[in-house]
Amino acid sequence: MSLTVLVDYDSGNLHSAQKAFERMAREAGHGTVVVTSEPDVVARADRVVLPGDGAFPSCRAALIRHTGLFEAVEEAVTRRAVPFLGICIGMQMLATRGLEFAPTPGFDWIGGEVVKITPTDPSLKVPHMGWNDLVIDHAHPVLAGLKTGDHAYFVHSFHFTVTDPAQRLAHAEYGGDITAIVGRDNIVGTQFHPEKSQRTGLQLIANFLDWRP
Repeated sequence: MSLTVLVDYDSGNLHSAQKAFERMAREAGHGTVVVTSEPDVVARADRVVLPGDGAFPSCRAALIRHTGLFEAVEEAVTRRAVPFLGICIGMQMLATRGLEFAPTPGFDWIGGEVVKITPTDPSLKVPHMGWNDLVIDHAHPVLAGLKTGDHAYFVHSFHFTVTDPAQRLAHAEYGGDITAIVGRDNIVGTQFHPEKSQRTGLQLIANFLDWRP
């Protein structure tokens, strides 16, 4: 039976994400969803989800503090090539580095930097918070059934500037382009919260659970 792991490293409330993934796994018969901070459970995972709320440096430090947890995630994703989904800061940590408060190394699984949002329209507030339309840049199996104009829920002050444009799968407009979804190989990440994005988010979660990269 397929095992999807939501990695718990004390960085955000996982309750709503857990419920959304459990619902879609149950509806489509995609096995078991567990929330864990145990490296040996991650080592058995068929899919890995890394959520994250807060600041890039503190999330990165919290993940490393859990002995063996990042190493288990890295082994699963980069060596076993299991499907991976990063959410919010979990997506930002895919970058080469983040520039929130201080330069902080990311995983460097997708090249680029996480920089402060600077809207060209001074009336637009930061953080970028609330519903925004997605603009699909590149087709991807995890985006099946989604289209430009679908709504997603964002809460963030920094965003991922991706080095390779082919790895930015979707963006939103907020006084300029804001990266919304990144991806390559067996890795995808969303800046928005799919578990809070109603139909759009549930469709993306269902697609992820069905994805065979």
